[in-house]
Amino acid sequence: MEIEYLCECESTQTYLIDGIKSLKISPPYAIVADRQSQGIGSRANSWESPKGNLYLSFAIDESELVDDLEPASASIYFAFILVLALRDRGSKLWLKWPNDIYLGSRKIAGIITTKINSIYICGIGLNLKYSPHYADCLDIALDRDDIIDLYFKFLSAKPKWKQIFSKYLVEFELSKSFYIHLDDKQVSLSGAKLQSDGSIIINDKKVYSAR
Repeated sequence: MEIEYLCECESTQTYLIDGIKSLKISPPYAIVADRQSQGIGSRANSWESPKGNLYLSFAIDESELVDDLEPASASIYFAFILVLALRDRGSKLWLKWPNDIYLGSRKIAGIITTKINSIYICGIGLNLKYSPHYADCLDIALDRDDIIDLYFKFLSAKPKWKQIFSKYLVEFELSKSFYIHLDDKQVSLSGAKLQSDGSIIINDKKVYSAR
């Protein structure tokens, strides 16, 4: 994975997407920024991006990933690999469906994934030193670059989606005490049923993503 480091950009995700679309960047490729001026958060809100946290986006072609990964499963796949990597170093974090990482009841990271033709583009914002008053920071002391190296090490091991899903299926129960925004309404996850592709059945509707 080639990694480009920037002092600042609007968003590592939009920077990488623009590079892929213009053919100036080809996967596997990653962008890391010290700070973002227009980071992307939940429900299209801005993600606070002071220097000291992790702002990473990477592009990888589907041919470099496991053969049982479907586009609908990608956000959980990429997010839960980060969870497993940091747990390996002692963190107590967990993944709230479908793409927010929590420590207890407070969010510490968000993940956004898009696909352009055969290329997955995944953006990660992880609070290491600074967080809004309603959020929290990672509970273990790890350097930003060490986290990046650790994450790509776990990703390069190419765990099967089936393996990731079987582990996440147990953890999904933690999400049921939370809410998601669906069709501009706040909906409880208490009755949600996780499906094998990472989607959920809620209120008799199949949902792949939510904010």
